[in-house]
Amino acid sequence: MREVRLIDDTNTNIGVVGIDYAQNRADDVGLDLVEVAPNASPPVCRIMDYGKFQYEQRRKERKSKKNQIKVTVKEIQLRPKTDEYHLRFDIKRAEKWLQEGKKVKFRVRFRGREITHQHIGRDRLSKIEEELKEVGLVEQRPNMEGRDMLMILAPVKDARQGLEKQ
Repeated sequence: MREVRLIDDTNTNIGVVGIDYAQNRADDVGLDLVEVAPNASPPVCRIMDYGKFQYEQRRKERKSKKNQIKVTVKEIQLRPKTDEYHLRFDIKRAEKWLQEGKKVKFRVRFRGREITHQHIGRDRLSKIEEELKEVGLVEQRPNMEGRDMLMILAPVKDARQGLEKQ
């Protein structure tokens, strides 16, 4: 005869009883006998309404999903030869996105022999960083990935929260 530790529907620990007794007690109350800790010695079983339990679990999952914050990353692509006029538009667009709480990734793409002048891309990105320091903090410093130089800016409020957590 297999034995289990039984917890009834009022969260009272009944103790170690036979599996048949536990099942009969659950049937008398009109609820289910659910094994909650199979690896314990002896296994722990609980008398509960399993359908209601599943429903409440799904509800908790939905609520936690609803409270989740989705971070979107917007990307702006530049070239070392991008002139000041167009750079202004990109900075204004990035400023708007940062104020909305989105992250912004700046990508300076080098083609051909432009790769030998990486300092131009680094200067561009440092200028952008200086222009946007009020609304965004640098999350990833400019670094090369293949023929691209990347920099990621996070909104100031999000970046401060991240620093507080560390």
